[in-house]
This record gives sequence, structure tokens and C-alpha cells, in this order.
Amino acid sequence: MDDPRAEIAESISYMQRNLYEPLTLSDIARHVGYSPAHFLRLFKSQTGLPPHYYLSSVRLQRAKDLLLHTRLPVRDIAQEIGQQSLGTFTTRFTEKVGVTPAGFRNQLDTTESQLDLLKRLEEGEYAKQIGIQRGAKVAGRVFAETPFEGIVFIGLFRKPIPESFPVHGTLLLSRRDYQFTNVRPGIYFLMATTVAWGMKSKEILLPKATLRSRRHEPLTVGASEDAILRNVTLHAPRFDDPPILISLPLLMSRFIARTNPNGCAHFRN
Repeated sequence: MDDPRAEIAESISYMQRNLYEPLTLSDIARHVGYSPAHFLRLFKSQTGLPPHYYLSSVRLQRAKDLLLHTRLPVRDIAQEIGQQSLGTFTTRFTEKVGVTPAGFRNQLDTTESQLDLLKRLEEGEYAKQIGIQRGAKVAGRVFAETPFEGIVFIGLFRKPIPESFPVHGTLLLSRRDYQFTNVRPGIYFLMATTVAWGMKSKEILLPKATLRSRRHEPLTVGASEDAILRNVTLHAPRFDDPPILISLPLLMSRFIARTNPNGCAHFRN
């Protein structure tokens, strides 16, 4: 192989074909003909994540798939992705997805009704912040390479992968401007994805084809920052995009619970 992008694509495909095996960095690097150190640098520069973290995310994505498409007990699903400890699997899944494996499976029954409710909501002005401004404002506009009608999920995350609750996040319904205030100094990753009106529960719970956006480069908020402008462009999924692990229906339900009659609520960790 001569094309690094092709080699990274093959390494990801190799991970997906061998989720049940105890793969090491050396195993994956050897498969694409690189030394472990060089492969680690190449993979991280392409995906924004180290290989072992990416592999762990793909395994959890497979667990989500099995929860939705089979009736296997949670213990069996844990073993299917190479996790022998049910407790460890449940803890990791809950941390990354936001709900327990059983809770994620149960979301099948409520997701489409949540989407219907969101479609009926009218988005007004953003909810006003209460109290004194104690941090920076991060704001911008969301664009899309392909037009669509539906929801935009956008948030500031601690890592360059949409897992766990964002530090700041919101849903955009009709409008495409976002704004986060009281953002404390730190390093964040701005990421977004979408749900189109009419999508089915399994498509929302396992978002593989939704438009999305993420930057490998972090967004750094300094102590003296006042306002930061970051526009976002949504694109079709790319081969090196990590799975969207956080439960989108969970974010939808939090948004609905916090929406007030005057505007757009936010969800926060």
C-alpha cells in the first residue's frame, strides 16, 4: 500500500472485522505494514484519535447495533465484542452513550415520538443565560454540503469524538445559528450531527448515515477570551469518522424537558 489514507481505511476495516479479538497496536500496524510508532502517529493525524481508542469506540458501536437488532442478553453482547466483564462493559457503555445498555434498547419505543414532538416545536430566541457572564461566548452558523430538513445537534466535547455528554450543547430546529455562553477556559472539540424529519428509531439510535462535522484541531478558550466565532459545515460520513456514541434520543429528551415557551433550551453535562 502506498496511499496513507487507504492504509488507514484498511486498518479501520481490519478492526471492524476483528472486534472479538484482543488486538494490539502491533497487530494492527503489522497488518498495514507499519511500525507501531509510525502507525500510531499516522492514525492519530488522520482520525484525531489513537488506534486503541478508536477500536474501543467501534466495539461500543457494534454493541449498540446488537442491542437494536438482536434479542441477545446484555452479557452475551459484552462477550460478542470481547468484553468478559459485564460490569466493566455496562460502566463503559453508560459513560460513553449516556444510558445503560438496557436503557438504550428501550429507547426504541420512544424515539420517534420525541422526533414528532420536536417537529411541532417552534424555535424562537435562544434561552437567556441567568446570572453574570463568567466565561467566553462561542457562536457561529451551521452550513450543510447537502440540504436537509431536520435537527442539528451541536456541542463542545472534551475529546475529538462525540461520546458522553457535551460540556455545552444544543439542538437547532428551524434556525442554523448556535451560541454557547459562559464557556470556561479550556480545550474543546466542536462537533455536530443531524437527524432528518421522518427518520426511524433505529436510524437515530445508530446514526451511521447522518450528516456530521468535527474538527481534529481543538478549540482553545483562553482566560481572557470574550467571543469566538466558529462556523460549521456538515458533510456526509467519511471513512475515518469515529462512531457517534452519545445517545441522540437522550439529548432530544433533555432538550424537550428544558425547552421553555420563549426559546431554545440547551443541554449540558
